[in-house]
Amino acid sequence: MHLNEVTQRFEEIENEVRRVFVGQDDVVSSVLAAIFARGHVLLEGVPGVGKTLLVRTLGIVLGCHFRRVQFTPDLMPSDVTGSTLYNSQKGAFEFKHGPVFTHLLLADEVNRAPAKTQSAMLEAMAERSVTVDGTTHPLPEPFFVLATQNPLESAGTYALPEAQLDRFLFKVLIDHPSIELEEQLLRNVRDGFDASRLEAMQLVQCATPDVVVAMQEAIATDVRIDDQIISYIAALLASTRRHRAVQIGASPRAGIALLQVSRVEAAMQGRAFVVPDDVKMHGRAVLRHRLILQPDAEIEGMTTDEVIEGVLHDTQVPGMGQGGPASRAAAPRGTPRVASVAGQAGDRTQVPSDVTLLNVDAVPEGKRPSHSTHAPQGSGRARPAGLDPDTIPPPAYRPLRSAPSARASGSDVDDEEER
Repeated sequence: MHLNEVTQRFEEIENEVRRVFVGQDDVVSSVLAAIFARGHVLLEGVPGVGKTLLVRTLGIVLGCHFRRVQFTPDLMPSDVTGSTLYNSQKGAFEFKHGPVFTHLLLADEVNRAPAKTQSAMLEAMAERSVTVDGTTHPLPEPFFVLATQNPLESAGTYALPEAQLDRFLFKVLIDHPSIELEEQLLRNVRDGFDASRLEAMQLVQCATPDVVVAMQEAIATDVRIDDQIISYIAALLASTRRHRAVQIGASPRAGIALLQVSRVEAAMQGRAFVVPDDVKMHGRAVLRHRLILQPDAEIEGMTTDEVIEGVLHDTQVPGMGQGGPASRAAAPRGTPRVASVAGQAGDRTQVPSDVTLLNVDAVPEGKRPSHSTHAPQGSGRARPAGLDPDTIPPPAYRPLRSAPSARASGSDVDDEEER
């Protein structure tokens, strides 16, 4: 499958899903990006915001099989993976497939199941296979897990282990809709929309399981990543590990996730090469569930999203000026210099003429930008400009207090030193 066809097919899928899942455009884009990056998503949000509706709609539009499992404290691992049963008619044991044998699996309230049942999902999510009674059964392709958890209620829940959290490509937060959006939802229901009768929406099937796999393979093989982008991703990971507010930083699997999803984002924009914007676009969703903050940082009220914003703001973007270790390592002498970079889709963002274009050799012949101050328009999907560090707001957090004596003194001198 050609990359242009991938971009066009993605837009068709996205537009069709948005006919039903109204107003949550960022959530739709994130979930689709995870699917084509062959990853899984952890959705955190209050009940009733349409998580099940989203997965059912995706199943119809993608032409994929969908199953839903309600995780409860008495759920057993065999209830998810399946079990071996004796067939009296055949006189032999047969494996009965569990609900995990599907394309799209909704693990509803996954944190309500005990650790033993949650661990049954680890092999399925990481290896895309299930082992029962010593026999390994491969899962169908594509395989995608959308797990949900309620952030408000803690009674009867089990915290997800770090190993399981790290296997989710994204953690996406869903909040209550705005007043305008909620009014639109109510109008849709008044006019006859029923979430339990999606067939009445006459959704168009835009793909098949084989097409989804072909799109995944095309993105993985046709979208190129320059060594400067690799260095930038590694610098982001290193920044999370040495941040003063972080106890445990991002794992190497987080870097792989950033690499994979940046390819998908580039393909969404109709490009065959990755730019730093593609890495930044999904940085919070990739990293927010992989960082463990210091206890004093949590006491100060700092969040992982604030830490990630600070890391994205402070890490030197390749090709953006001098002075940062990333720029010195990522901009070798003799690199062609142009003034065209990717900004917001639909806009023509002007940037300084000394910006270095990453992986210029990856741009197809005849489509390389000249010394123009206009950015390529891409596929028309809105994305924030991020090549200029000034476009990312500085982290909104208070400095951590470094010593108890400074907190207890209360003097102006101590306060000044602490600042």
